[in-house]
Formats: sequence, C-alpha cells, structure tokens
Amino acid sequence: MYTYETGIPAIEKEYGGLRAATNILLLAPPLSYAELLACRIASPQPGEWAVAISTDERASDVIGSFRRFGAARNRVGIIDAVTKNSVPTLRDTAMAKFVTSPLDLTSMGIKFSRMVEDMWKEAVVAEPPGPMPPPIRFCLHSVSTLLMYSQLEVTYRFLHVITNRVKKLEGIGIYTLNSESFDERTISTIKQLMNTVIEVRVEDGGGTVKRDFRITGIRGRTTPWIRYFYDDGALTFEQG
Repeated sequence: MYTYETGIPAIEKEYGGLRAATNILLLAPPLSYAELLACRIASPQPGEWAVAISTDERASDVIGSFRRFGAARNRVGIIDAVTKNSVPTLRDTAMAKFVTSPLDLTSMGIKFSRMVEDMWKEAVVAEPPGPMPPPIRFCLHSVSTLLMYSQLEVTYRFLHVITNRVKKLEGIGIYTLNSESFDERTISTIKQLMNTVIEVRVEDGGGTVKRDFRITGIRGRTTPWIRYFYDDGALTFEQG
C-alpha cells in the first residue's frame, strides 16, 4: 500500500509516513498556524495530486501556501468557498472551482468529485505512468467554519461522504478543527469519522510562544510531542 510522506522529519524517521486511506483530524487552538501544518501534510510530492476545500481563505492564498512547500501549481486543485461571495462572476477552471459560501455543501461535494475524476483521467494517460490509483492528498480548512454555517448533523453527513471517498481513493485527508470553539460532543462526533488525530497545544509564557503537536493513531501508536516553529512565513520542525 502506498505511503505518504509528511514533510515532518520525526514522523518520517520513526513511522515512514502515513498509510493510504487515512483521515486525520487536526485539532488545534487559535494562533497555532494549523492551516500551514495541514498544508504541509497535504502538499503533494512529485507524482502526487492534492485537492483543498477552503472555507476561510481565497484560492490564491491557498495556492501560495502550497507553493511555499514546493508543490507544483498544476498538481493542486482548490475549491474556494470564499471568493465568489464578493466576485459572483468568477468562473471555474480545471484547478480552481468556486462555490457561493461554506453553506453550499452539495456543490462542494460535486466539485470535489469532478476534480478528482479529472486527476484520475490525467494520471491514466501520464508518461511515464505513475502508481495506480494515483496518490491524492485532501485538505479541508476548516471544519470549524462548516459548523458555524450548518448544524452538526449536516456537517457530519458531508464529512462522512468525503472521508469515505478519501478511503476509496486510497488517499489521505486532513481536516482542521478549532479545539477551543466547540463542546466535547461536537469534537467527539467529528472524531468518529477519523482514524488519526493530530492534537496541537500552544503555550504562551514570558513572551515566547511554544507550539507542539502529537499524533494519535499512527501505526496504532501515539507520538511524543513534536515542537514546530513559524518564522517569517516558514514552518519548521524540531528534529526527531
């Protein structure tokens, strides 16, 4: 089975990456740069593809984040639920599709499926041929915004469809959720759809902000806390 590199040295060294058909909940507080951590994990390596649903940032900003991690522009598809509200004349392209708001879950799901189908078609005729099924990474930033627009049950049904699709594609999916904005019932409900959880903690003391994460459910284990740093647009990790 295909293994996805994470770009996090400690994870690669100890676990070799993430197995295909993995759905990951990134549970993080504010000021943690969770969107960049998610983007780092979702950034495609050579021969891979990525699809991102953005409910918080414009497509151009999301692409900029992926490019920061070395992703090829023609390998990243964005479904933007932000921009069309202010620019209603926007038209879809092959790698950028737009929905009117984060409330339009049906359109998000349809455009996700179409984008993935197009990636499959291109992978089939690629020269030289790559692995089949084509490795696809998926990122949704953020579940928190979906929950602000829709009831928990509606969001759950949407995520159930998407996470099952990721499994069938033998891809990996990462979904960000603000750990301080929702009650335990909501968080537990979303966790049911995932087989891996990344828990982020932020400590602010003495003028220094410390950010760490650990992963539960990777190869049936829980990692130690791993420190990461954000400085001048760069995300780096403590060496394992």
